[in-house]
Amino acid sequence: MVGFENSKISGCDSTTVINLDQGNPTAFQEYWTKMKERCLVVIPVWELMSYFSDMSNVCWFLQQDLAEAIKALHREIGNASTEERYIVVGTGSSQLCQAALFALSSLSEAKPLSIVAAVPYYSTYEEQVSFVQSQLYKWEGEARTFNKPGPYIEMVTSPNNPDGTIREPVVNRGGKVIYDLAYYWPHYTPITRRQDHDLMLFTFSKIAGHAGSRIGWALVKDIEVAKKMVQYITINSIGVSKESQIRATAILNELTKTCRIKSESFFEYAYEKMKSRWERLRWVVDKTGDTFTLPNYPQAFCNFFGKNTSTFPAFAWLGCKEENDLESLLKEKNVLTRGGDQCGSDKKYVRVNMLGLDNDFEEFLHRLLTIRIPKLL
Repeated sequence: MVGFENSKISGCDSTTVINLDQGNPTAFQEYWTKMKERCLVVIPVWELMSYFSDMSNVCWFLQQDLAEAIKALHREIGNASTEERYIVVGTGSSQLCQAALFALSSLSEAKPLSIVAAVPYYSTYEEQVSFVQSQLYKWEGEARTFNKPGPYIEMVTSPNNPDGTIREPVVNRGGKVIYDLAYYWPHYTPITRRQDHDLMLFTFSKIAGHAGSRIGWALVKDIEVAKKMVQYITINSIGVSKESQIRATAILNELTKTCRIKSESFFEYAYEKMKSRWERLRWVVDKTGDTFTLPNYPQAFCNFFGKNTSTFPAFAWLGCKEENDLESLLKEKNVLTRGGDQCGSDKKYVRVNMLGLDNDFEEFLHRLLTIRIPKLL
């Protein structure tokens, strides 16, 4: 870290707005640039013209090659059980989350179902639940203080977005649970066990950075839940782009093929990338003295890497030790972040995207060093 404060970032000055609010995963472009033709996809114009992929499958628009690629990667990483599961593919995990809410609530006799999540929670959950003003379910907020009788659905994101912690359900009164496992991959957190839940969501964007392909998948035990999810997606978008599925298949197969070759492994590359960024961020936070805070994460044995590893989340849950509106303070430095109040928490916290471009991240660190927060009297 010697000389970090004096280093220069080319093409960026203090008036440039840096958007670290959105979780745009562009940090891994360098790796994929080197792959070049290895993941090249060519689709003849006369192919993939039908809506349908396999009418005998519960998820009739799922390409079988993608289903096999998903199962192969989960087996290789060891992060989720795919046996005796139905795979439902969606336009990112956001659509799948909506589909899961519809499926679980429409199959329940009680309506509207209460939807809860432990603070700090993924800010989009509240927006997704409330936006459609559905009579099937209703946002109830903080899971830890939820005491309303009757059926409910708890959203569990693990590792959590925004604070990177490993989560389990907190209500535990026999309700339904949707597990959002978007970040349960070895470059973000140690893979300590195969997750084995009734409904698990994953997204292509946070594995390898291909957010533009808009692909996610759910691993579902109950066929009736899977059918209802497919019904939602059918009505919502009449399936999922086959072009996106073909591209995702090629990339997932490449991840599986190379993940045990250390010199070529995306997961080795991405782990080192995330580790370096977190080390630099912690150095800056330490350098500012008593100004900022970051969570501390315990090491654990990662079954994939075969050694103890640390957690390096996709987002930093940055706080300030004084009661200030940290989002506004950073905005004064032309750094956009997501305020903690949007995650059900306090304005003294912000969510910072750790997956942006290198220059943006470096410039953010420089600006963070210049912030001085006056102590409250």
